[in-house]
Amino acid sequence: MGLKDAHPQDYLNFYCLGNREEEEVVAGNGHCEWPHDHPDSTSPAALARQHRRFMVYVHSKGMIVDDEYVIVGSANINQRSLAGSRDTEIAVGAYQPHHTAAAASSGLPRGKVWGYRMSLWEEHLGKEAVLRPELERPESRKCVRLVNRVARANWARYTADEGQAALQGHLMRYPVHVGADGRVRALRGHETFPDVGGRVLGSTNNLPDYLTM
Repeated sequence: MGLKDAHPQDYLNFYCLGNREEEEVVAGNGHCEWPHDHPDSTSPAALARQHRRFMVYVHSKGMIVDDEYVIVGSANINQRSLAGSRDTEIAVGAYQPHHTAAAASSGLPRGKVWGYRMSLWEEHLGKEAVLRPELERPESRKCVRLVNRVARANWARYTADEGQAALQGHLMRYPVHVGADGRVRALRGHETFPDVGGRVLGSTNNLPDYLTM
């Protein structure tokens, strides 16, 4: 099956979203204008303003299966949230009867679900990436490795204190190192999130399990 050179991240990955804003230049003096209420220079807010970077939080949940079926909503994609009798959540599942894998002449269907996936990927990976043929086969290792290359490059741009290059889309690698044996550890030099702090791998606590279930 060609697994000799395979890696766990050829099959399962975790990402995060971020953005870097372009510097706003005031006409005439060529310098960025700070708000009058700017905080202490070492505070998270001041560092975020200085580096013009911030994480993007999206509460909605979504899943696209084989370019055929889509789930989107606020509900987590699990039995508890989708049962309809427990959490107060909402979600919708949809497909097009004439655009299924069974009806496709070859490859994956090319209906609205496919269009939705490509639209999302253009937003998060950039226009250059969606023109690559690898994205036509999202299940392939070539596609996964392309997405990972973009995500790693975006993380490097996001975390660079100098240069401050714009990101290609918004998708970034989640800053962990995954070994060939599947072991997960902190990414060296990125044990905490830039500017705002917070340990990437988290920490243990003494809360009873039943409080977090």
